[in-house]
Amino acid sequence: MAAFDLFGRRWTLRVVWELDQASAPVTFRDLRTRCGDISSSVLTRRLSELADAAIVTHTGKGYVLTDLGGDLVQALSPLIDWSRAWERALGHD
Repeated sequence: MAAFDLFGRRWTLRVVWELDQASAPVTFRDLRTRCGDISSSVLTRRLSELADAAIVTHTGKGYVLTDLGGDLVQALSPLIDWSRAWERALGHD
C-alpha cells in the first residue's frame, strides 16, 4: 500500500516518466522544465521521496532511475498501453 500512496502523489509519476524518457542523467533544472508547472519545493520533495524508495538516485551529473525505477516503468507498461487505447476510443488521438 505504501507504493500506491507514493505513486498517487501529485507529480510523482510524471517525474518517473520524464526520467525514463531521458537518454542521460537529468539535472534538477532540466527536470523542472520537463515537468512544466511543478514548483521547486514539490520537485525537491518528490525526488527525496523517490530516492528514499530507491526509485531514483542522483549521480554527479543528475537524476536517473534506479533498477527498481526501471522495473516500475516496465510494470506500468500495460497501463500505458491501455491509456493509449482509451484515448483512441474517446477520439483524443
